[in-house]
Amino acid sequence: MSFASPPWLLALLLIPLALLAVRLARPRARRYAVRFTAVETVQQAIADGGAASRWRRRVPAALLLAAIAALALALARPQVTRRTPIGDASLVLVLDHSGSMAATDVKPTRLVAANRAAKAFAEQLPSSVRLGAITFSTTPDAVQQPVANHAAALALLRSAVANGGTNTGGALALALRLLEAGNRRHPPSAIVLLSDGAANLGVSPVTVAAQAKRDHVPIYTVALGTPNGELSTGPFTAPVPVPPDPQLMAAIAATSGGRAFDARSADELSSIYKALGRHLGTIARHHEITLVFALAGLALLLGAGAASVRTSGSLP
Repeated sequence: MSFASPPWLLALLLIPLALLAVRLARPRARRYAVRFTAVETVQQAIADGGAASRWRRRVPAALLLAAIAALALALARPQVTRRTPIGDASLVLVLDHSGSMAATDVKPTRLVAANRAAKAFAEQLPSSVRLGAITFSTTPDAVQQPVANHAAALALLRSAVANGGTNTGGALALALRLLEAGNRRHPPSAIVLLSDGAANLGVSPVTVAAQAKRDHVPIYTVALGTPNGELSTGPFTAPVPVPPDPQLMAAIAATSGGRAFDARSADELSSIYKALGRHLGTIARHHEITLVFALAGLALLLGAGAASVRTSGSLP
């Protein structure tokens, strides 16, 4: 549970202050002599009725303090978060197919594993969500507008062949244009980026991520591969190290307001994409429950008043 107006929670301090005030205002018992022969009878009467009487006198105060707490919480506007299916969201899968995606540290290759995971991702999305795709290496070279037919985006991803450099920033900028992120009234949107290496061409992807943050388009990144990943360039040459760059991917996600993931195997990648599909197929909505606390506070106030009348009207 969260609060839309948390400063009102300071009103809860009235409760300990009220208890302290009552304690300080309580008069000290005075000692005086009473001449009464039936002392044992008086002591027995006090023992029988004193405890019950004290509890009855405390009920109105307890209800009043509870009412103050409930009303203070109501003023703070409590709200709960529930995830509900998105009706008209747009998502773009951005797939790196640079030369390093041919590495086999993720079986059978990074690129093939990425395509299989993309299928698992699409299966988790509601059919109403529009899915687009971009593949890139040296430049963004294939584009599918977000459409309700998810098969179109998956077919584009399957056509990618590993080669070239890594122009991540250019691909992300194109994804923002596909999502019409510059339009303030664009539907809920997100980008899912899968890449394995450091961006070495074009505009800085972190700069583009900052623009995505301003446009309210989070970027979810998946860094694919292992630190010891190598790319074989031929039978007579040494393998080329192609470790992923999770630090850059994390910076892109954090700057845009998304999340970063690392995948070192095909199974991990598939699990991440399934979880992302479920997450991005719903949206977190805040539901205020102020009325519940307000009604509870009023009920407690009425209870305190009724208990006070009953207590003050009883015989000592």
